[in-house]
Amino acid sequence: MKIKKVLIANRGEIAIRIHHSLKELNIQTVGIYSEEDKESYHRFVLDESYSLGKGNLLETYLNIDRILSIAKKTHSDAIHPGYGFLSENYIFARACEEEQICFLGPKAEVIQLMGDKLRSKEIVKNLNVPILESLTGTVEEIIHKIEESKINFPLLVKASAGGGGKGMKILYNFQNLKENLESSVREAEKYFGDGRIFLEQYLENPKHIEVQIIGDLHGNIFHLFERECSIQRRYQKIIEEAPSPSLNDKDRQILYDYALRIAKKIDYSSLGTVEFLFDSHQFYFLEMNTRIQVEHPVTEMITGLDLVKEQIRIAEGETINFCEIQKKGSAIEVRVYAEDPENQFVPSPGKILYYQEPKGLNLRVDSSVQKPTTISSNFDPMISKVISYGKDREEARTRLIQGLKNYVILGIQTNLNYLIDILESEDFIQNRFSTNFCNEFRTKKKEEDYEILMLAIELYKKQKHLFKKEFSQVSENSIWKTIGYWRNV
Repeated sequence: MKIKKVLIANRGEIAIRIHHSLKELNIQTVGIYSEEDKESYHRFVLDESYSLGKGNLLETYLNIDRILSIAKKTHSDAIHPGYGFLSENYIFARACEEEQICFLGPKAEVIQLMGDKLRSKEIVKNLNVPILESLTGTVEEIIHKIEESKINFPLLVKASAGGGGKGMKILYNFQNLKENLESSVREAEKYFGDGRIFLEQYLENPKHIEVQIIGDLHGNIFHLFERECSIQRRYQKIIEEAPSPSLNDKDRQILYDYALRIAKKIDYSSLGTVEFLFDSHQFYFLEMNTRIQVEHPVTEMITGLDLVKEQIRIAEGETINFCEIQKKGSAIEVRVYAEDPENQFVPSPGKILYYQEPKGLNLRVDSSVQKPTTISSNFDPMISKVISYGKDREEARTRLIQGLKNYVILGIQTNLNYLIDILESEDFIQNRFSTNFCNEFRTKKKEEDYEILMLAIELYKKQKHLFKKEFSQVSENSIWKTIGYWRNV
């Protein structure tokens, strides 16, 4: 099967990133957008773009019937789901198969199997891959099991059908146990339509390390090395790197063996990621993501591969062989969010009045923005990802810091300064961090630099005519707060 046209069932930076790879393969692209999202940059980049109409996410980006209708109307051969939205929805994958539209991901039954954390844990346990033992059942049954078992606090509550931190809670003792469990059930039902929860032992300071898996339709499965994803905030990754600075060669071989063992058992095809917690040189299976990951660019940087192009090759029936591939250098990615680090990281939607991306050798920006635009409160607040590559971790780190210092986003609050502070911290440099890092890290307090402030205000005066009334509402103080580390006006 030769793919000639792909509908990208997503928005923002991932839709644009997929589009660029497809165009290099001479594949036409079809975009979708909600009416609220009609000014989004991805709508204007893709070859064709169609409205999903008005409404909430269930009525637009999660509307399977409407998306398939557009795919059929545009004679799309395939659908790429990106990440988030319908990317791990086995019902959507199965509906694509029924309509004879190629779903650029694994088979529907594999998505269903690995999307259920309880079932996937049973599979993994039978493969002699270590897991953290779980307690399952109704709220009352779980409470009884805690009282009767030898399991110790702290315990972590998780939604069986979910991810992204939804429904997750850490329990340190029996206090308010029933209320916390019931709260997690309600949240799981709200976000995933499945109220099942389970508890497992909570590791206080583990590393979060994942393996990129890729498989074809002929049973060939390979790993593309690992990524370190330990720096997270509220269970969401914000800094990722490859390779992991936490592993020795022996650890790596054990990790790869575990990941391949799982992928081969389920006859995995396309891209996937097997995730583990790592504590005291022991790995514990966490979950498998059956899609392309937000952090895939760091793997692309150290392997020289384009993973979206590889997905197309696999879907077209080609045989892959990565036996000889080697990792080279080091890559680090940060996620730039519209949020206010000084105000408990609350989202900071609003009008971006001036936007300038950094440029430089081995610096990549995957962005949803190219000019002044509005960041909506109804979508994920991620603006972009910035990825750097170096011959080693230190070169990648310093190159990324310089890039972030030359990244200008005016009009809203962002986490740019916060990211730079982490990258410049001695704890990051010395690899003294875990998944608990952001709970303890405190960003540096900056004193106003008069000279830089004056340069920022001068920029404001020069560019004011570009932004008409909107820019006139920006105060000198807000310019200073948003300009952050910018040094090269």
